Amino acid sequence: MIIGLLSDTHLPNMVRDLDELGPEPEQFFKSVDLILHGGDLIATRVLDWCERFAPVICADGNNDVYDDPRTKLVQMLEFEGWKIGMIHSLEGEHRPMSELQKMFPSPVDIMVAGHSHQERLEHREGVVLLNSGSITFPQHKELRLGTVALLELKPGSLHAEIIPIGETPGSPNPGKAMSLDVTRNGATPD
Repeated sequence: MIIGLLSDTHLPNMVRDLDELGPEPEQFFKSVDLILHGGDLIATRVLDWCERFAPVICADGNNDVYDDPRTKLVQMLEFEGWKIGMIHSLEGEHRPMSELQKMFPSPVDIMVAGHSHQERLEHREGVVLLNSGSITFPQHKELRLGTVALLELKPGSLHAEIIPIGETPGSPNPGKAMSLDVTRNGATPD
């Protein structure tokens, strides 16, 4: 299972869809099986754009005011034996894992969030914390290409990456590439 992640698109009215930022978003998302959006998409047309490539599931962001069946405040998913909890904000993300787990109805192996516009990839106390940053406003800079994430799930192992998705002329991408491999139950990475 290959999952593409994005968050905090904050797509302004002057931009119809992510194609207007260049070919990089399409090139990335056409290779995934599922898309997870960490919220603050602002306009559901972002979800429509994503669905050209794969099914999409979204966490409601603090700036999202719409009713769409693809979105919920908290999303709970399971693929290849990995339990994923997605919420827009993990504010206080440096709190003990027991506190963060309370944000979800049941324990999760992977916490997906957005909100901060800061990319994050961490494995702590047996849980992966993943924030893809912002694809359009990375690190709260002006509109430009930013970061996305890739999550490859297999029974017993996962591979996660934060990927700077390109450069916007005159506005360098401040995103940082990161990767992480996790195994459990005696599995070995490929």
